[in-house]
Amino acid sequence: MNRWFRVLLAAWLAGPVAGLCGAEVGLIQIKGVIGPATAGYISRGIDLAGARGYACLILQLDTPGGSLESTKDIVQKFYVSTVPTVVYVAPAGAWAGSAGCFITMAADVAAMAPSTSIGAAHPVSLGMGGAEKTDDVMKQKMENFASSYIQSIAEKRGRNVEWAKSSVVKSESITATNALELKVIDIIAPDLPNLLSQLDGREVAGKTLKTAGATIVTIPMTARERVLQVLSHPELMLLLMLVAMYGIIGELSNPGAVLPGVVGAIALVLVLYMAAILPVNTAGLVFIGLAVVLFIVDIYAPTHGVLTFGGIASFFLGALMLFDRAEPGFGLSLAYIIPATVVTALFFVFVAGAGVKAQLLPVRAGRETMLGKTGNAVARIDQAGGKILFEGEYWNALSDSPVAAGQPVEIIGIEGLTLKVKPQPSTTDKYG
Repeated sequence: MNRWFRVLLAAWLAGPVAGLCGAEVGLIQIKGVIGPATAGYISRGIDLAGARGYACLILQLDTPGGSLESTKDIVQKFYVSTVPTVVYVAPAGAWAGSAGCFITMAADVAAMAPSTSIGAAHPVSLGMGGAEKTDDVMKQKMENFASSYIQSIAEKRGRNVEWAKSSVVKSESITATNALELKVIDIIAPDLPNLLSQLDGREVAGKTLKTAGATIVTIPMTARERVLQVLSHPELMLLLMLVAMYGIIGELSNPGAVLPGVVGAIALVLVLYMAAILPVNTAGLVFIGLAVVLFIVDIYAPTHGVLTFGGIASFFLGALMLFDRAEPGFGLSLAYIIPATVVTALFFVFVAGAGVKAQLLPVRAGRETMLGKTGNAVARIDQAGGKILFEGEYWNALSDSPVAAGQPVEIIGIEGLTLKVKPQPSTTDKYG
């Protein structure tokens, strides 16, 4: 009897104690371009929050946009999440642009901090100088898809469908206050504690959130996710491309150096990986490859710099076209492209060119310089042996044709310390 009394007492006390402990809320922070690394991080965060039984998962967001494919992965993960998702555009001055607009509207609860903005979800494709270069038909297809996709998100989450459409078609962007008035978002909160207070008691997917006074548990990126995030920067890819080019060409122009080749090979592998996760434009890669070919050919061919000039132009065009700019955040500014072009031109003109040309110079020192020169037979020379005098030195010599003492001979080969010679006609023989 006493044992059952203790069990019931423990159970009765467990309720208040559990209540004092409070709920836990997961937090992941995204700042910068949305890419595959971001999508992987958010997906893991949702799974972890569900496994730990968090009251909800808050995604604090500040992004200019990013990959549409990665955005679709995140939205789909939101739809199947077992834990309520809250996107919080913060801190003040943050922006949920392009892909960020899709993600914010796809969450169970959309919130923004004061002095933030959302919108401008129109897909763009920019060419040189920022002018639109996309084919009209392709542009229309991209716009229609983005428009229908964000409308479907708004309908599913009960948000303003008309504004969602205008954010794509007209690139509209609004402040947090306007977003709340237009029912684009659900909450304006100055900070996380206030957000938790406003979330408390809200019905989400049939669940009542209990977040007042909840403990916020930050879910950090793993080392792998951090590395992938770093490798998602277009500027880094351009830098690694330069390292790969310089390293490999440096090794070819100076065989045996080893270090340039190793560094170049590692950089090339990283470039190939980044090309698989970033929206790389094939035409840009082709132009850069053509530039390398032109630089190398100009080193060997006497074109007086014409091919080098063509290589510089090709590299510049390739760098401009390297990334598909239909997705905001993936592009290279002239502040990176121009210095990279200048440095590359200087490298090939002065470093690689000098190294390769040095290999093509005739040998000016060593025994190889003796070939083709003449000496005088000191004694008879035949297949058994003999001696010649060459530049004040006596050398053993062999000849397939007998050579008389005093007769001039031409050196045609070197075998160890023995010279192979052939007779040359004397002046008397030539002119009688």
